[in-house]
Amino acid sequence: MDVGTSEREYTIKEAAALTGLPASTLRYYESIGVIAPIARGASSKHRVYDESDLDQLMWIACLAATGMSVGDMRQYVANGQLGPGAAQDQVQLLTAQQQRLAAEAQQLALRQRYVRIKIDYWHAVDAGDEERAELISREARLLADKLKHAKHQ
Repeated sequence: MDVGTSEREYTIKEAAALTGLPASTLRYYESIGVIAPIARGASSKHRVYDESDLDQLMWIACLAATGMSVGDMRQYVANGQLGPGAAQDQVQLLTAQQQRLAAEAQQLALRQRYVRIKIDYWHAVDAGDEERAELISREARLLADKLKHAKHQ
């Protein structure tokens, strides 16, 4: 019995389904160098993905899910080809992404707080508590100013 190294191969449709990335994104990432060129079928000339390609696509999909820019993903992949010598560059790329995500989280927290305040405001209005409604309204205005200021930073 021939055990061989026959690794499973996947079509672009299957690779898209397994990674959650649309086929158009897979083609785009390949065309701009985010992922290495994908092998083509001998007769069909269609892309043929192997397990190694899928592994790479899965971590690229994870980076994309963090909102990392295409340019940073391309740099991350290029650095990965360099091995341990590029470790500091990888740390810098990921640290910058971590900082962007932290800033986004702060923005989201402010927006959530604003919505909570507006809910409290309308509860006060509904209850006929004009004094509390006015107090909450002032708080909402201050928070709206913070949101506006944070958006322009």
